[in-house]
Amino acid sequence: MPGTVTMYSTTWCGYCRRLKGQMDREGIAYTEINIEQDPDSAAFVEKANGGNQTVPTVLFPDGSTLTNPSLAQVKQKLA
Repeated sequence: MPGTVTMYSTTWCGYCRRLKGQMDREGIAYTEINIEQDPDSAAFVEKANGGNQTVPTVLFPDGSTLTNPSLAQVKQKLA
């Protein structure tokens, strides 16, 4: 089932693991894409972050992104 948001992450990112756990507990559906395994996604993250591969980068249904957002920011954006 597709998620409400798309989270661009890496396997080694602690911030990504934390946000995923928080979103899981809150029942917020997401699709996760590992930018180390998907060059197109890595390029998208770079474009969204001024040339940096900063994760987690979260893409919302309206096309906007947040970089390393808190759970509160994600919930607010989805409200």
